[in-house]
Amino acid sequence: MTDWRAVIVGFLVITVASILGLSVPVFGQLVAGLLGGFVAGYMAGGGLGRGAWHGLLAGGLGAIVAGVVLALAVGIGSLALGPVGAIVGGLAGLGILLVAFFVAFVMAIESAIAGAVGGAMNG
Repeated sequence: MTDWRAVIVGFLVITVASILGLSVPVFGQLVAGLLGGFVAGYMAGGGLGRGAWHGLLAGGLGAIVAGVVLALAVGIGSLALGPVGAIVGGLAGLGILLVAFFVAFVMAIESAIAGAVGGAMNG
């Protein structure tokens, strides 16, 4: 059974670490995913598989939430440009959402690996 408390805490760690990691492009975001995945896996405990599952959920959730918020912001912001802006903004928002899902996949993999380590340490 999924420990949603561990997933949410891991997601929050990823969010805070990502904001702090903006000063170090790419590396800061990578460390944020590893750190949040580890925290989620460690809190869930139960070994490699359980830790990996919780790290995967925490990492994927973080990237998907950020992508949806960004895509909505671009879509809403483009409404100020009129009908043509709405169409262009909608397409841009869709593109951003697709990129966010790809990033979510990558971030989920690294978070799952870190979660497996955390789960094994608390297993």
